[in-house]
Amino acid sequence: MAKKQFKAESKRLLEMMINSIYSQREVFLRELISNSSDAIDKLYYKALTDDSLSFNKDDYYIKIVPNKEARTLTISDTGIGMTKEELETNLGTIAKSGSLAFKKENEAKDGFDIIGQFGVGFYAAFMVADVVTVVSRALGSDEAYKWESKGADGYTIVPTEKETVGTDIILTIKENTEEDNYDEYLEEYRIKSIVKKYSDFIRYPIKMDVTESKLKEGSEDEYESVVEEKVINSMVPIWKKNKNELSTEDYENFYQEKHYGFDKPLTHLHINVDGTIRYNAILFVPENIPFDYYSEKYEKGLELYSNGVLIMNKCADLLPDYFSFVKGMVDSEDLSLNISREMLQHDRQLKVIAKNLNKKIKNELQSLLKNDREKYETFFKSFGRQLKFGAYSDFGANKEVLQDLLLFYSSKEKKLVSLDEYVSRMPEDQKFIYYATGESIDRIEKMPQTEMVADKGYEILYFTEDIDEFAIKMIMNYKEKEFKSVSSGDLGIEESESQEKSETKQNEHKELFEQMKKVLVDHVKDVRLSKRLKSHPVCLASEGDITIEMEKVLRAMPDNKDVKATKILEINPNHEVFEVLKDAFTKDQDKLELYTKLLYNQALLIEGLPIEDPVAFTNDMCKVMV
Repeated sequence: MAKKQFKAESKRLLEMMINSIYSQREVFLRELISNSSDAIDKLYYKALTDDSLSFNKDDYYIKIVPNKEARTLTISDTGIGMTKEELETNLGTIAKSGSLAFKKENEAKDGFDIIGQFGVGFYAAFMVADVVTVVSRALGSDEAYKWESKGADGYTIVPTEKETVGTDIILTIKENTEEDNYDEYLEEYRIKSIVKKYSDFIRYPIKMDVTESKLKEGSEDEYESVVEEKVINSMVPIWKKNKNELSTEDYENFYQEKHYGFDKPLTHLHINVDGTIRYNAILFVPENIPFDYYSEKYEKGLELYSNGVLIMNKCADLLPDYFSFVKGMVDSEDLSLNISREMLQHDRQLKVIAKNLNKKIKNELQSLLKNDREKYETFFKSFGRQLKFGAYSDFGANKEVLQDLLLFYSSKEKKLVSLDEYVSRMPEDQKFIYYATGESIDRIEKMPQTEMVADKGYEILYFTEDIDEFAIKMIMNYKEKEFKSVSSGDLGIEESESQEKSETKQNEHKELFEQMKKVLVDHVKDVRLSKRLKSHPVCLASEGDITIEMEKVLRAMPDNKDVKATKILEINPNHEVFEVLKDAFTKDQDKLELYTKLLYNQALLIEGLPIEDPVAFTNDMCKVMV
């Protein structure tokens, strides 16, 4: 019996493939099961055009038989089988795909899609086997043949006996080494777990003899081990079923089975698209935030299937970062896969699917916001921060997608409100969407800067997260209304006192403010009378793109220690303190300097900013007391 050699290119490809193409050894079983499924599909295709053939799906299956004593793992199918020539052509030349050739010949026919496209999956068996034996009998033939190989050194083909049409693939599993445990591929539990992971939704039954512990007949407490043939795959995936047949409990069970989370999903989307790109998807919005969600360890992505076969556990390209909390899967017949079926060959199809999913997720969240506010607020408390990051990132490129999904606490409503709700109830004379930033709602409510806006009856959005103001800066405006901080130098509110009268009063005390400005020359840009303060003596306002709250956030970062907002110290002209300042200006310049420093440090404390020299501040306080 002469051994035949693989072609030189095939030999090199086989060596490379065994060592590097597949990232996980366990996928060998996925590949062999997919080939077996293809073989049954081919018989189905034949039956469509050959009246002499009948195809009863119940008669076709795949059988897995582990044998620990012989160290063999056998995968058998009742498919179309292979002739001697087909064994030679399909297995003697690596990357010669019989499935692909068959698919091209039968492209016009309706039926099942063939999974195998490249003709290399079969050789994944050599990652775990020293010897691979294929025994096959083709449909319409009384003869059977055995193909056998130990790897790159070549193969043999000889006649053999086989009672039924189909193919048996027998792997002689490698011996264990110090680094690798090959015994696991002979264990029932391991085989079942691999099938469940990759091939659970193959459309034909995958059978295996399974050992189970059962109560002995006639006994109440004595158990015995019983071996029974079981179907170990689900076959019909939930995403292929009619939505009307499925209950909320069915989706929740699927969520638990796939280990998407320990919670229950807040909502789900079941998507079936039969267009230019065909795909099915089931997506979930979790209720609770994963413990590692905001850490580097968290991996976004959806499970990606091709015809029910798992290709990727986490396909990150299907989700934008701002929807990275979404869990679920996508199954498509139209994906162009690379040689190992672990990555996509090119991403045009994927981009189309991702764009569609993005719209579907946004629409689902908007529907939740409109129709189930309580549930949406539960979601937002978990993942609203991520939506805000999405609005901020990429220089606001995604603001149109996300701005209607954002919620902020309202000074009027005393609860979370959307931007649309805020704008819809703005008075006609209100020019801006006002907001205030702080560490907490309680802290913001006590801010001196809110007094004037609140007195006008205008609603204020409270920003309590560090990302809030950065996101709003990127959004810039909503429905043609700009955002305005209550700490902004110009609030855009018409005063009861005329602008001219206000400027006159400022000029009247110009020398006082110039003197105070000299004292604080390294700290503030200007000192001036306040139009916004009603009961508080002093506050800080800001000018420019960096606000005081943004300064706090940025300076907490390693590379932004020198970032500072342009600050203005505002003095309330109607407060007793102003009279004390005027008196000190005319009578005691040292006192004016002391009071100026104290007021500035008080303004810093109100803003939650650190006092730059605590010792000097305490000394100044003591000077006032003595």
